[in-house]
Amino acid sequence: MESKWSKIIIHASAFFAPFLVPILFFLITTESEVKRTAMQALLFQVVFGILLTIAGIFTIVLIGLPFLLVFFIIFWGAPVIGIIKALSDQDWNYPIVGRWV
Repeated sequence: MESKWSKIIIHASAFFAPFLVPILFFLITTESEVKRTAMQALLFQVVFGILLTIAGIFTIVLIGLPFLLVFFIIFWGAPVIGIIKALSDQDWNYPIVGRWV
């Protein structure tokens, strides 16, 4: 039960503290599933931050605009899906980085 709320907080942290909360949960928890979720959330934020930056740079020449829109939707939608899955006690992996951890 405690890991359920930890996962929800980690997923929701994408909207208010995307780096701090996953790092704190990774350091203080002893549950492997919560550590895995925290590491996935942190990697997701880093990878999509890089992808959004690259797409933003390419938007200057209008090539990156579609990518920017798609990445932005995934960047905000994935944590919402994670929260919903955590509320129903289902395992869920972040897109792109889910299998890395």
